[in-house]
Amino acid sequence: MFDITFLNSAAVGDIFAWAEVSQIHKIRNGIYQKNGRLISLLTDFGRINPCYPDFHGSTADTIFYTGSGRRGDQKLDHANQALLKAVETEIAVPLFNKLSVGRWEFMGFWRIIDAQYIFDERQSRMLWKFTLSKTQ
Repeated sequence: MFDITFLNSAAVGDIFAWAEVSQIHKIRNGIYQKNGRLISLLTDFGRINPCYPDFHGSTADTIFYTGSGRRGDQKLDHANQALLKAVETEIAVPLFNKLSVGRWEFMGFWRIIDAQYIFDERQSRMLWKFTLSKTQ
C-alpha cells in the first residue's frame, strides 16, 4: 500500500528529506488519508502555519492536533473524518514535524485518542482538536 521501510530503522528525532517523507505522506497537507483510513500526519506546531496551532500537552507524549481547514469554521471533511475514525480503530500513524524547508523530524508513531469540536477564541472559529498519544 505504501512504503515505510525507511522507518524500520528510524529513531524518534531522525531528520528526513521530503523525498523520504513523501514515500508515506503523498500530499503537502497535514493529514494524509486514503479511502477514509488515516495514513500519516504532518505538523509544524504553528510555527509556519499559525492557523494550525498544534501543541504538546502536559508531557511530550501528548499532542493536541488541529484538524483541517484554514479559514472559517472547520468542517467534518474527509481528512477530519479519517482522524475521527482513527479514534475508534486505534491505529498508530507516523508523525513528522517540519523544521525548515526540506527538513522533517520523525516524531514516532501516534494514536488519536480523542476528538473535540471547540471554539478557538484566538482564531474566532470552530476547530477540530484531536488528542494524539505517543506509542513508541
